[in-house]
Amino acid sequence: MGLSMEQQVLEEALRRVAEATRAACVRAAADGYERAGLGGLCEAGRWEMALDSIQSLDVKAIIGELSKVSSEASGADERDRAS
Repeated sequence: MGLSMEQQVLEEALRRVAEATRAACVRAAADGYERAGLGGLCEAGRWEMALDSIQSLDVKAIIGELSKVSSEASGADERDRAS
């Protein structure tokens, strides 16, 4: 038996949140690692900075970006249906 429409929508929303979070973590780690290298830190210091960057991620900003993308997609869907 397949998932209900509600379950599919929820699963899709959770997938988007997970993917956005993963992408934000990768960006934060890479940026932190690079900044630390430019600052002259050793390899261990660079990794600490990368991890600190992930830990200090602005979760509200990730949610805000997802909300913006979702709103844009909803608006496009509504325009498509109106056509």
